[in-house]
Amino acid sequence: MDYGKVAYIGGGNMTRALAGGMLSAGYEPSHILISEPLAEHRERLAKDLPGAEIRESNEAVVREAECIVLAVKPQILCDVCKPLAPIVQATRPLVISIAAGVRGGDIENWLGGKLPVVRVMPNQPALLRLGISGLCANEHTSEYQLRAATNIISTTGPVVKVATEDDIDTVTAISGTGPAYFYLLVDMLVKAAVDLGLSYDDALALVLETARGAGEMAEQSGETMDALIARVRSPGGTTAAAFDYLDGTSFRDIFSAAVVAARDRAVDLANQAHESGKE
Repeated sequence: MDYGKVAYIGGGNMTRALAGGMLSAGYEPSHILISEPLAEHRERLAKDLPGAEIRESNEAVVREAECIVLAVKPQILCDVCKPLAPIVQATRPLVISIAAGVRGGDIENWLGGKLPVVRVMPNQPALLRLGISGLCANEHTSEYQLRAATNIISTTGPVVKVATEDDIDTVTAISGTGPAYFYLLVDMLVKAAVDLGLSYDDALALVLETARGAGEMAEQSGETMDALIARVRSPGGTTAAAFDYLDGTSFRDIFSAAVVAARDRAVDLANQAHESGKE
């Protein structure tokens, strides 16, 4: 469904993924506007997203849009938003932010206040349209606007709607950071296999296909993770030996603490953005 003109501020990878997803979903190309300051990046965007309007000026795309997607680095988001405030106060667009660690309330204030703001936390596999995103809307967001935001973001994968921005910090620690956890596990298993005599290519193929299959089993079986583990963990077998060793360590506690550390860092970044926005 077409929700009018959508302006992306910033022409990076996530903009490319979302705009590409919208085109694949049948969105009118001329209703996708992207501002990007670098000429070489604009040229690449124009080739990758045929029919989309690619411009240099943030103001030029925002002025025409019913929805704007803030897709710039968190560190510069305040400086990007404040000059746009007069325009958005006049046009009253839906505002979607995919900037990690910046609260929706701060974005709303930088843009002049009383605007519908939807904060989204996507993750890296969105670049392959295999991502998942957490989404939280403020009190100024209508049901229609929430549906629009959800449909736009879901072009790169499923969307989980959460109740509060505190939950978005948890989403950041789980699915935003999450791909790196799995990359680490893949790396550790591959290195262990190589140390035990397998070639790197064989080890990588075994680990990646095992990860793919395990993910599908977890999604399709409807069983708990404990139940799935029990189906592999035969008494006295190899899996039992591995888990007996892990259960004798602090492995689970260490991993839980790492996730909490990621969540706490998301909170710290939001607090820093809030304070810097006062300057």
